[in-house]
Amino acid sequence: MEDRREETTRLFARAREALDDEQRHALQEEIVRVNMGVAHDCARRYRGRGVQAEDLDQVAYLGLVKAVKAFDDERGHDFLSFAVPTIRGELRRHFRDLGWALRPPRSIQELQARIVAAEGELAQELGRAPRPSDLARHLDVELDQVLDALAAAGCFAPVSLDAPVPEGVDPLGDRLGGLDHDFELVDVRVTLAAVLRGLSPRERRILELRFFGEHSQAEIGADIGVTQMQVSRLLNRILERLRERLVADRARSGPAA
Repeated sequence: MEDRREETTRLFARAREALDDEQRHALQEEIVRVNMGVAHDCARRYRGRGVQAEDLDQVAYLGLVKAVKAFDDERGHDFLSFAVPTIRGELRRHFRDLGWALRPPRSIQELQARIVAAEGELAQELGRAPRPSDLARHLDVELDQVLDALAAAGCFAPVSLDAPVPEGVDPLGDRLGGLDHDFELVDVRVTLAAVLRGLSPRERRILELRFFGEHSQAEIGADIGVTQMQVSRLLNRILERLRERLVADRARSGPAA
């Protein structure tokens, strides 16, 4: 690593002092050759997202060439601090244009393009890879927007439900939620809860024993200290009050949209 850095610095110094374009281009090609391993490492981070490894390498090498041509060694910054964001930006641009399996909103795609364009400029200015907060300030957008755009890299290739998982871990397909039929009862439960709050503790106890505990009227009578006949009358009276309140509430809320 140190040898590559020193060799790169030396080659840039020679290219700056080159007598003609031909000599400068030859030295830039040598810088590219010396740093091809860096581009390959950057490309390797993007494998498994639906693009061939050979194509990724070619895109990364293109990013390396652009970095060599754009780098200003007189600023005194390390070349890799500029080259790595430039190469990664080129890879992300490739995915943005060709690799989407699930396209995020246009605003996210547009912000990704701005981030790619800004990364190289900021890397040269800061002497390091820009952080999301640096990008947010530079682009004058919220940090959360930058984080969303960076996280959208997961849209390139969907994960198979049958993808291999570590031993002892359930397959992804088995961990997906199913249809919860209780959702259909949410409105009813909310309405009933409001109505039930108007009952006395004794009345709520009767309903709990009858409809949740499935007790007989005789058992309910024994629990609250009344006869079975009185339990029957109490239940009828409570249910009638509940019915009246539900009808009144529905009339006030109007027909469903």
